[in-house]
Amino acid sequence: MLTEAEIKDIIAKLAFHEPGISDVFILSGYPFQIMVYGRMKNVFLSDYPVEKLTPFQVEEIAFSMLRDKPHLFRKLLKDGYADFSFFLDDETRFRVNVFSRQKTYNIVMRKLESKIKTIEELNLPKVFYKIAKEKYGIVLVTGATGQGKTTTLAAILHEINKNEAVHILTLEDPVEYIHKPIKATINQRELGTDFSSFAEGLRAALREAPHVILVGEIRDRETMDIALTAAETGHLVFSTLHTIGASQTINRIIGFYSKEEESQIRQRLASALRWVIGQKLLPKVGGGRVAVFDILYNNLRAREIILSGESEGRTFYDVMTQGGPFGMQTFDQNLIELYKQGLIEEDMAYYHSIRKDIVGRQIELIKKERSREEPPINLEIVGKGVK
Repeated sequence: MLTEAEIKDIIAKLAFHEPGISDVFILSGYPFQIMVYGRMKNVFLSDYPVEKLTPFQVEEIAFSMLRDKPHLFRKLLKDGYADFSFFLDDETRFRVNVFSRQKTYNIVMRKLESKIKTIEELNLPKVFYKIAKEKYGIVLVTGATGQGKTTTLAAILHEINKNEAVHILTLEDPVEYIHKPIKATINQRELGTDFSSFAEGLRAALREAPHVILVGEIRDRETMDIALTAAETGHLVFSTLHTIGASQTINRIIGFYSKEEESQIRQRLASALRWVIGQKLLPKVGGGRVAVFDILYNNLRAREIILSGESEGRTFYDVMTQGGPFGMQTFDQNLIELYKQGLIEEDMAYYHSIRKDIVGRQIELIKKERSREEPPINLEIVGKGVK
């Protein structure tokens, strides 16, 4: 039977096995595993020699983590999964998901940064400073799981915290970054511990006098409805959606509502929305990962499209492509720039592009430009070298 100290020792050895580790996997039927710069890797620990973890071994670790969280233990048995945070003795923090798979329990742990990185340290687009100065409305950061949305939002909140004497209230699942007050007053609440659902937490938040509200994720119509109400009543609301791109995000929100309500929700969204930020993390040349963004600002053109829908020649892609002066950009524009800087490979830029024809042409132009810049071969020297 493993003690709590031994379990923490295992997790510490996995989490600090090498640089670039983002996730730790403790899965039934597999060896210990880690994710390094987005790639899976098996790990053999000499102190805990395990070729393949048994269901009992994983269950023992999972249940130990849940020992002081009876409400989450019940959720695991009822729903088949539970999310929570976990700390090592050195205060290294993890976001943990325990889930069932074919009558076995499995654990995935996201390693969290102890220090909140700034907009500058993350090398985020300069427009993020402008986003942090918004006073009301909704800002959505979108993308798949594990693409850095929480880290980006933490940097924006940190910027607000540094500059504004406001009340920031966060509703998270679980709390990942601990914000220490600088100028702002900050209250961070955790799903399952401090509130029962994002909708309930958000409804209560409106009675807690916040200026800025962070909602970990908008998962349903009810949460979206209350978030819109908060924005309409003068609050600045940040949240995330598991969508890719501005167009898909707007359609997902409208899809929460019935056909009869579409006109009304389009009007509310056109009024309340401020920014939609799409985010992906791609493998970087030389190792590590680099963020790529598409950014939509709700200017007059974007507002008209939200109200009437996209059509030929009137798309969010067109607005973002031409919206550079507002800080807008498409994934494609960012991909081309990253390729030009030598930060991502050609196949990566092409694979993740929206308009492959446009990106393909730009890549070819960049390659031609590079070939012209290469110094000519000195045939005389080459000839001497052959002799």
